[in-house]
This record gives sequence, C-alpha cells and structure tokens, in this order.
Amino acid sequence: MIQVSVANRQRSVKLSTTRVKRNARQVLLEMGFVKGELSVVFVDDGEMRLLNATYRRVNKSTDVLAFAMSEGRFGGINPHVLGDVVISAETAAFRAKEEGRQLNDELDALLVHGILHLIGYDHERSPADARIMRAKERSLRQLLGARS
Repeated sequence: MIQVSVANRQRSVKLSTTRVKRNARQVLLEMGFVKGELSVVFVDDGEMRLLNATYRRVNKSTDVLAFAMSEGRFGGINPHVLGDVVISAETAAFRAKEEGRQLNDELDALLVHGILHLIGYDHERSPADARIMRAKERSLRQLLGARS
C-alpha cells in the first residue's frame, strides 16, 4: 500500500491536502510503486530559503526540494520509504499567476517533479537525462489532468 502524508506548514495559499495525496498516489502507481511511503510538505518562502541554504548551500527560496531516503550512507535500510517533497506554496502561487496557469496545475507540476527526483530522475546530470525527465513530467501531468 502507498502511504502519503501531507503537511501544510504555510498559511498564505489555500490548497487541498486531500487532492495532493490522491495525485501523489496516482503518480506513484503509474510509476510502478504499489508499496511505499512519501511525505509532502508545503512551506512558505522563508522556510524554503532556510532549507535550500542548509541542504544545497543556496541562500534563496526555490519552488521544490526533494529529499530521497534512498541516498546516503543508510539509504538501503528501508527502500519503501521514498522520502520528502517540500514545495513552496508561495512560489507556486506566484509562478502560476505569472504564467497564467491554475494553481493546482502548478502544484501538480512541482509534486511530479519532486517525486521523479525521489525515484532517481535527475535533470541536472545531462541534457539527455533532462529530456527524459521533462517527457516523463509531461506524461504524468497529463495523467493528472493538467490544463497547461
């Protein structure tokens, strides 16, 4: 069984945690996962900046961070625990408005992007890997009913 927990630690953007859980499960099932644990956390730009500075040494906010539990010294201990996807709801809302997209479409795009990172996709490795990841993102967003 796929277990998804969603925490909303920000107050400026209204969002449906139920919808996020459903969409995360759908993405994972489409990617072949029938068992696993995933955490999704929504934060504000201040908290995202702190996380980005702490873990990536980049002192600015970003839209999404993924913390895979399969990485590092003890990564193989529990392979069913995928990790955490952290999304800045403020940045998502800003980008959605800027690009004329629905907020839910932007949140779905960031959720998909984060999940793909957790399961091993990496657009920063090479241009070929970036193309593969972008194509997978498009197909998963379409599965979720993306309007843009």
